[in-house]
Amino acid sequence: MNRFVVSLCLLATATAVHAQEPASVDDMVNRAIAQETTLLKILRPMQPVVETYIQDMKKDSDYGAVPQTDHYFLGKMDLSKGVSTSSFIPKSSRRSRAFSVFTSLFKLEYLPKGFAQMMFMDTRSLDRSRYDFEFVRREFLGDVRTYLVTVTPKKGAGKGSFLGRIWIEDKGFNIVRFNGTYASDAKNAKQMYMHFDSWRTNAGPDLWVPAQIYSEETNMKLDMLRKKTFKAQSRIWGYGAQHEQGSGEFTNITVEGLSEQQDKSAQAADNSPLESLRAWERQGEDNILHRMEKAAIVAPAGPVEKVLETVVNNLIVTNDLNIIPDVRVRVLLTTPLETFSVGHTIIISRGLLDTIPDEPGLAAILAHELAHISLGHIIDTKFAFADRVIFDDEETLKKFRFTRTQQEEDAANKEAVKLLEKSPYKDKLSQAGLYLKALGVEGDRLPALIKALFGSKMADKNNVTRLSDLIQRSPELQRKRTDQISALPLGGHTKLDPWTDQLQFTRTRAVPILAPREKMPFEIVPINIHLTRQGDGAEPPAPAAAPAKAAPPK
Repeated sequence: MNRFVVSLCLLATATAVHAQEPASVDDMVNRAIAQETTLLKILRPMQPVVETYIQDMKKDSDYGAVPQTDHYFLGKMDLSKGVSTSSFIPKSSRRSRAFSVFTSLFKLEYLPKGFAQMMFMDTRSLDRSRYDFEFVRREFLGDVRTYLVTVTPKKGAGKGSFLGRIWIEDKGFNIVRFNGTYASDAKNAKQMYMHFDSWRTNAGPDLWVPAQIYSEETNMKLDMLRKKTFKAQSRIWGYGAQHEQGSGEFTNITVEGLSEQQDKSAQAADNSPLESLRAWERQGEDNILHRMEKAAIVAPAGPVEKVLETVVNNLIVTNDLNIIPDVRVRVLLTTPLETFSVGHTIIISRGLLDTIPDEPGLAAILAHELAHISLGHIIDTKFAFADRVIFDDEETLKKFRFTRTQQEEDAANKEAVKLLEKSPYKDKLSQAGLYLKALGVEGDRLPALIKALFGSKMADKNNVTRLSDLIQRSPELQRKRTDQISALPLGGHTKLDPWTDQLQFTRTRAVPILAPREKMPFEIVPINIHLTRQGDGAEPPAPAAAPAKAAPPK
């Protein structure tokens, strides 16, 4: 029995024990503590991917605050060693100015444990010997009914103890959200901790795993001279990436009858040299995609990819393109804005997908990569050899680079405009160019956001290198107009299942923008997840009953 199955058995046992309604606040808190201990045991053997993106902010008279610069980290977490991380980003890149500022910031906050500590309230022990708990009220987080509890470290609990509030869901008594900070050591004035809001999502029956963390500080005092204002988001996924991928396909093999096999072989023909070449190129393409998916860098194909392929097919059909094998679209799960093509597969980053406001803008971005494919700009077929994709996950960014020459980029830009002019999006190309124009305005302030991890950069500071013809056709960028939306904040379109790495489009209400500061193009925004339980329908609107109190709250 593998560790994953053992973990699920452990969770099932804990759930059965806690199936009854709590008799009191103390009972409810005790169950939550037990579930938190169980969660730590379940996650300990796992190595999820963690991504942190930070925007340093500065005051602005029109918008309150705007990004001044940004920093980025992508790595793999090893929970068996407490809370430690290893970086995907090659050492040469990590030595850049942006990364050095990033590391100095987090060294002040978390020392060896780093920002990943915000996944948990306390990795040592969340118990009554070190904490006081006080019930506040009942509260819904999306469809999930919760108990809101204030948590205060006792005297002598030690530095890094959690101080804030927790939300405990009312069925399994799992902590699904916590908000606050870590208590500083009064003897060490240099030890500082930032404030954060940490959310978990339901990954299975009674299993809630850390998913997203939002942090911000306003005028955080670093020393006598320095203050820092920033916003940060951390995303964690890839919990299930290391468990037997494709085992379901193995167990679902269908054995064809002998007569059927004989019929097919009789009609079969040998591959022509051209078919052999196409198969070889596709094999290299598939090897790359499989390796990136195994590393939890690319999402498995799902409903989002189907929508993106529909947009690409609109371009293919209206331009009467004949492309063999067919064009696919996959999503890179990372934030930096980039697209690239691997053979006949277009890959678009989640950050880019989130910030594009409309379908014409999305079509323009995809048209650029479709142009590379239609022009025959292929990848190096060396990856058709299986040994070339056998390496550690942390080597992924070092092994895979899909940059284009300037000549190829220029040709693709021209071809993409031709494809768009014959497409269903031809009358809305000015709006598509508006997104690129906004990217050019923000590019110099957000170098980490526009620095591609795998492909060619879309912009070099304020110089956008993609589809300049569309930028010239776009209207004037008017940042103070609330009815002109050039780009969305990060997280505007998608949500991610951190266990399966499956992406879905969000279903949000249309909310009118009342002031220019609410537009926030390319910005980090606070997290507010509509929590649901997997397999559940809509929860009834009745509030959860408050547990009986053993004594009046202090």
